[in-house]
Amino acid sequence: MSDSPAYPVDLSQRPQVDAFFDPATNTISYVVSDPATRACAVIDSVMDIDYAAGRITYGHADRIIAHIRDAGLTLEWIIETHVHADHLSAAPYIQQQLGGRIGIGGNIMVVQDTFGKIFNEGTEFQRDGSQFDRLFQDGDSYRIGSLNAFAMDTPGHTPACMVHVVGDAAFVGDTLFMPDGGSARADFPGGDAGTLYDSIQKVLALPDDMRLFMCHDYGPDGREIQWETTVGQEKRDNIHVGGGKTREEFVRFRTDRDAELAMPKLIIPSLQVNMRAGTMPTDEEGRPQLKVPINGL
Repeated sequence: MSDSPAYPVDLSQRPQVDAFFDPATNTISYVVSDPATRACAVIDSVMDIDYAAGRITYGHADRIIAHIRDAGLTLEWIIETHVHADHLSAAPYIQQQLGGRIGIGGNIMVVQDTFGKIFNEGTEFQRDGSQFDRLFQDGDSYRIGSLNAFAMDTPGHTPACMVHVVGDAAFVGDTLFMPDGGSARADFPGGDAGTLYDSIQKVLALPDDMRLFMCHDYGPDGREIQWETTVGQEKRDNIHVGGGKTREEFVRFRTDRDAELAMPKLIIPSLQVNMRAGTMPTDEEGRPQLKVPINGL
């Protein structure tokens, strides 16, 4: 952690954040906009899939597109916080409609190499991240209009996880959940519970007033779906890492808990699509087609 760059936090900038909840996957997508310039970014979009029928639709993405157009915004970035295993990205569809650059963490190449082998993708599948327009490295800065943004490496759930900080708002992907939800699993290929704990400590080292926006919420104990908290609230109340819980305590709990979890329902289509920046794989005749590796995960 001492090798991490000095992150350029700027709490004086407050972006407009509009959330779009997808009940089918319990995913929250965001439109993050600059009130001064009307530039915006989309974070963690969702493409709808009826897996049993093999049917793709775009209702969730169309809601986001309509919002951007109705608000008179200009899309500059389409950000993936990581290669999601529970929903499919709509990044190429949104880019086709509105433009913008698709970005993800530079360790996408590790994920592509791992799952390229699991799905037996062959040499035609490029494992260099070239499907994306920008590969972010730890501490990389970028702009959304006049807003200052930067990316933080937060591996552990997956090798390519990053938290994106825009002014006083941080989009944490699956690194953290709401305080009563805890943290994400760390047992996927390339995941590691100790590394996840270290990454969470980087997030909790941000200013207490930093707004945190979740990628998922499942409404523990039947409460209403929520997606916004603060660093201070997570440090105090998070059931997995709050209140000074040690790395050893977290690793023990996370390892035991992950051993009880079933695989996400959409992990097989999600990984194949998302490691390609949201593009469907195709067969030899160019038709969209997904593979099901037997006993591969």
